[in-house]
Amino acid sequence: MELSFLEPLYTAVATVIAWIHAAYSVIIPPDNGLNWALTIITLTVAMRLLIFPLFLKQMRSSKKMQELAPKVQELRKKYKNDKQRMNQEVMKVYQEGGANPLGGCLPVVAQFPIFISVFTVLRAIAEDKAAHGMTQQLVDSARAGHIFGAPIPATFFTSSAEIQALGADPILTKIVLGIFVAVSSTTTFLTVRQSVTRSMAQMPDNPMAQQQKILMYISPLFAVFSLNFALGLILYWVTTNLWTLGQQHWFYSRHPMPTFDAKGNVVEPEPKPGLLSKILPSRAVKEPQDAPVPEPEPEQKVVRQQPTRQPRSKRTGSSKKP
Repeated sequence: MELSFLEPLYTAVATVIAWIHAAYSVIIPPDNGLNWALTIITLTVAMRLLIFPLFLKQMRSSKKMQELAPKVQELRKKYKNDKQRMNQEVMKVYQEGGANPLGGCLPVVAQFPIFISVFTVLRAIAEDKAAHGMTQQLVDSARAGHIFGAPIPATFFTSSAEIQALGADPILTKIVLGIFVAVSSTTTFLTVRQSVTRSMAQMPDNPMAQQQKILMYISPLFAVFSLNFALGLILYWVTTNLWTLGQQHWFYSRHPMPTFDAKGNVVEPEPKPGLLSKILPSRAVKEPQDAPVPEPEPEQKVVRQQPTRQPRSKRTGSSKKP
């Protein structure tokens, strides 16, 4: 069932798809599956770039929560018998530190309407409907596109007769769809594991740790539901999972987990070497060091050569007579 209040977003997504497809059609035939695969991938990247500021806000909030972890642990030990007071004090610490525990939900909440819109537009293409501002020519072009021999609007449960009507082999189509679903399940698991591992490392005594582990192993099962999704939508989901993996790895590698001293204060990590020193390690610029001051050499004692005193007879040139 379509959500009518999201109709402007449906139209916007369909319009962006038409623009991207028209751009690729300059060099790739419009009905080619590569054209449509690149169109969906480009759409996904554009959407993720759109919500990238929310991702940064989420990560910064998560970093602040890591820095406040020692204080939170002390409060949990102090008020372990009073859950209500403990929650109040923990939220107070988060507010004073500028951390938002719900900040991690922002990218998911922002992405959900986009996912629904892409799903609705691709479903209209699968049902051969020129809806949401799409022309019938665009719909026919998408239905004619094949990715690795599988039609873009096909699902795993699409009948063989419908797949044949789309000009594809039913067996090959189901194999391709099965592979894409397996990749979707794997990337979903890796994405959740990356996030959960970081969360558990920053807060080992988190009471939700067990639930997070369960979620990590259950999440791949949600990909099974994508068997009922069109191939184009599965490609969108795989692309967004790969983007999330790379995005989180990029942020985590540049913002390592904070370390604390005995008093619970954050110890700032040493700055990493710059890019130039990594590319040209042999030519890395070293910090100037004070040159050692040479010790003064001991003064040499000047010894003057005095002439040997001669006898008077030799000085005057006379000889002593006997």
